[in-house]
Amino acid sequence: MSLTRRGFLIGLPLLLAACSSSTRSTSSVSMVSAYGPIADERFPLPGLNARLIKPELRRQQVDYESNHAAGTIVVDTPNRFLYLVQDGDKAMRYGIGVGREGLALRGNAYVGRKAEWPSWTPTANMLRRDPETNGPYRNGMPGGLNNPLGARALYLYRNGNDTMFRIHGTNQPQSIGLAMSSGCIRMLNHDIIDLYERVPSGTRVVVIQA
Repeated sequence: MSLTRRGFLIGLPLLLAACSSSTRSTSSVSMVSAYGPIADERFPLPGLNARLIKPELRRQQVDYESNHAAGTIVVDTPNRFLYLVQDGDKAMRYGIGVGREGLALRGNAYVGRKAEWPSWTPTANMLRRDPETNGPYRNGMPGGLNNPLGARALYLYRNGNDTMFRIHGTNQPQSIGLAMSSGCIRMLNHDIIDLYERVPSGTRVVVIQA
């Protein structure tokens, strides 16, 4: 199911300086510890099938040279990676799914708020584009395993205003590494839970587009 987002570019200058010249993996996380069952959630998560996740898209610490301060989230849309910048030219790297061309945020934003097992409501544009699929949820869908926002959501703001873009989980793990959503940044539920615990509200976000 597509996600609720605006189908236009929110334009601030594209920031290319954040690109890393080297992202050699320095610490891979085992599939069992990173993607096994999570029983202590409001909606317990089953473990992920390793065959659904390409090795390069799995959570891992990498070498990452950046001009951004530690704690910054850098979304490398063309390469389908999200980096959480760390000290010592390192970053935690996550595989992501991204929005289709023309449905993408770019430039600077920040995490305006965070939510666990968020509810989801299609926008008016989504209802017009696909009333058959989205119409039943015009009044909202509560959080849960079938919700397209997944286990967590980071709501991206700019100048005090909600951009309507999110970094969030997904109930479609096979979509990671692809461009198929309505503009947002989707992560494996296990990975968005990990990122959610690492970043506070107010965290700076830089989104790089091709």
